[in-house]
Amino acid sequence: MTEIRTSAPTPPEQFPDSVPLTAEHLLINRRVEPTGGWRRIVYQLSGGRINPSESAAELERRTLIAQAQTPVASGHHRIAVMSLKGGVGKTTTTAALGNTLASLRGDRVIAIDANPDRGTLGIKVKSETAATIRTLLAEAPHIVRYADARAFTSQSSARLEVLASDTDPAVSEAFDAEDYRTVANLIERYYSICITDCGTGLLHGAMGATLELADQIVLVTMVAVDGASSAAATLDWLTAHGHGHLVRNAIVVLNAVEPKSHVDVDLLERHFSGRCRTVVRVPFDPHLKEGAEVDLTRLRPTTRGAYLRLAAAAGQAFGQRPDRGN
Repeated sequence: MTEIRTSAPTPPEQFPDSVPLTAEHLLINRRVEPTGGWRRIVYQLSGGRINPSESAAELERRTLIAQAQTPVASGHHRIAVMSLKGGVGKTTTTAALGNTLASLRGDRVIAIDANPDRGTLGIKVKSETAATIRTLLAEAPHIVRYADARAFTSQSSARLEVLASDTDPAVSEAFDAEDYRTVANLIERYYSICITDCGTGLLHGAMGATLELADQIVLVTMVAVDGASSAAATLDWLTAHGHGHLVRNAIVVLNAVEPKSHVDVDLLERHFSGRCRTVVRVPFDPHLKEGAEVDLTRLRPTTRGAYLRLAAAAGQAFGQRPDRGN
């Protein structure tokens, strides 16, 4: 009988590690076109043939933008902007952060006013509707698509949508935890990022649900002794009440609400850096002092840069599923 011999299977051909076949790796002179300064002039005068290398500042800006554009891994991300003390720029920070993220991203970003009574987030964007968060709550069962939700919001030129609260304390009603959960669950269907402008108290009805659902917090304090003390007390309270994970991942905003201060900002930054993930300094800006609509194009470059760093810091958490353990 003839013996049949079977040969061992030929191992797959081994190829050395190669460069990925992507446009970034294959196309030469793909450097980004300069947007300004002497690099832009050289680029234009040479007809695009000479494209000087980017400066360290430009490279940093591109990195920050990329971080702010991080896709939301969980599909929806909630940021709670809070402060124990009023007058520190909490609502302004909410609007500026939201505008910055919305201007850089392709998905939908919304800011909602969760103050327990009268809130001022609605005046930070040009009003397109008289609807409020109360109106949305009343119509919640009938909201079945994005266009339905959009009817209750106003949109800034940067594409941030704002869901306002009643500004008249005579007609406003208390906003409690169940109300917040209803709104949050509705918003989750149509928006990738929700930024909540919280009330100044820690014990009002909506705050418990806000912290329970938050993926990260932004704690705003002005550059002053009493403001810093209140911010530190807020972190203490959060840690003591089971929100240590939010404290560890928190972003602290040192907000200069006045042109000058005698407070040692470096010392403040070191203190909060030891307790939280990131500290961002926002300089004084005359446009923000007006207390009206927040227009990114009217901010000083240093202020826009500060909010870009804030958006990038927030974006670093978008790709994660936050640990809700203590």
